[in-house]
Amino acid sequence: MNNLQSLKKIVVLGPESTGKSTLCAQLAKHYDTIYCEEYARTYLSKEGTKYNYENLLTIAKGQLDLEEEAIKKVAVSNNNKLIIDTDMYVMKVWCEYVFNNCHPFILEQINHRQYDFYLLCNIDLQWTADEMREYPDEKPRQELLSIYKDILINQNTPWGLVGGQGDTRLRNAIQLIDTAFP
Repeated sequence: MNNLQSLKKIVVLGPESTGKSTLCAQLAKHYDTIYCEEYARTYLSKEGTKYNYENLLTIAKGQLDLEEEAIKKVAVSNNNKLIIDTDMYVMKVWCEYVFNNCHPFILEQINHRQYDFYLLCNIDLQWTADEMREYPDEKPRQELLSIYKDILINQNTPWGLVGGQGDTRLRNAIQLIDTAFP
């Protein structure tokens, strides 16, 4: 294990259809590292897009397993950055927004896990339909962005709001990360 102590875990989060997965792949390529994919897509692709409150706990645990695997992979690499697509804050928001309740396990993990930087993806990209997305209207997108901002403002890890179209979004994200980790 070369660099677990110097590992910088950068989480990308935000409302659906804000380019999180694309941005994670682009950032991983830019920094020549790996990224932890969002488990929910894999789970919902396999199990179907109808889900309930208990399924979100399964998804949260699957996300954490993927993250642990990614940490092990990057630890033996020559890189000290790990890009993570989604964390327990996303699971908390999802649980509370859809079911008005959150699993205690998710809340415990929020208190237990440590990250070094958050990138919050702005809703300045056009919403793109896909079978797993639920909120095409502007009002829920605004509400969700506001919820994420409130969460990030009220925690101690540095964060930045990333916006822009295409390559501009990537350049803005890189600038935020490079400023946080000169």
